[in-house]
Amino acid sequence: MSLDIITNNSQLIIAFFAALAMFSAVVVIGWPYLAGDELTNRMRQISSERERIRARERAKLESQKKQASLRVEPKKFFKDIVDRFNLTRQTEDGNTVRTLRMAGYRGQNPVFVFLSLRLIMPLAMFAISTLYVFVILKLEQPFMLKLAIVLVMAFAGYYLPALWVKNQITKRQKSVRRAWPDALDLLLICVESGMGIEGAFRKVSEEIGSQSIPLAEELSLTTAELSYLQDRRKAYENLGERTGLEGVRGVVTALIQAEKYGTAIGTALRVLAQENRDMRMSEAEKKAAALPPKLTVPMILFFLPVLFAVIITPAIIQVTAVADLSH
Repeated sequence: MSLDIITNNSQLIIAFFAALAMFSAVVVIGWPYLAGDELTNRMRQISSERERIRARERAKLESQKKQASLRVEPKKFFKDIVDRFNLTRQTEDGNTVRTLRMAGYRGQNPVFVFLSLRLIMPLAMFAISTLYVFVILKLEQPFMLKLAIVLVMAFAGYYLPALWVKNQITKRQKSVRRAWPDALDLLLICVESGMGIEGAFRKVSEEIGSQSIPLAEELSLTTAELSYLQDRRKAYENLGERTGLEGVRGVVTALIQAEKYGTAIGTALRVLAQENRDMRMSEAEKKAAALPPKLTVPMILFFLPVLFAVIITPAIIQVTAVADLSH
């Protein structure tokens, strides 16, 4: 009886492995037909991506054709103010133009607007402060004190455009400084993959826009200058001048030397990218170290009074309750 059971079990095991072998053979033979051609699918995806890129570039070209001119002419209102007060010579001032370019304002129109606002803002602030001090508030103060307040406001109006431009420069430099190490990494990858410096700048400007729009604008402008300027060194110098950052100027110096002597810039870009990343990290550490002193005053003003109230209030309630019971 036991011999028959063993024989039946062995037959079942043999049948099971035979069926498993048959199933495996069928899967192995039919797998190429079931899996499909992955290479064909990937090539089809690449082809569709290529067509999408072509359509995007054609749309860009069509939008550029619709633009009548790339130069924005100064508005007549601001131009008349500059001409009337003989400020035309200041429109050619290199320092003013350079400062406005660092703030992201390019062309003649921002220069005319800036010079006009420096004339309009003092008069506007004088009129507004006079109306507010003498008519609305009706301060019971000596006339000379009220006049001094009005004159101070008018004097501040002269510096408001410069303060605005300085604030814009600070914001742009902060954005560029944060994204510059990543841009150098992308530039290094593009250069070491065999791309030319113009193509590398163009590719990096397209990719870095999600992190820093000002940096993407500056790299795009540098790409254009590399295309039409006779002296390519001037294009690199303009990039460092527009940003005003030491990290960018270091990279500009390396690019100029590579352009002059024909040396490879891969190693220099790798070192400069690491240096800029270390600078960004040290700046973050400085801000983190300065955080406790900055939090001291808010904690004293807002946290401690609430803490005292939470601690003392139950005791006051108990004292008042005992006093009520005693009465």
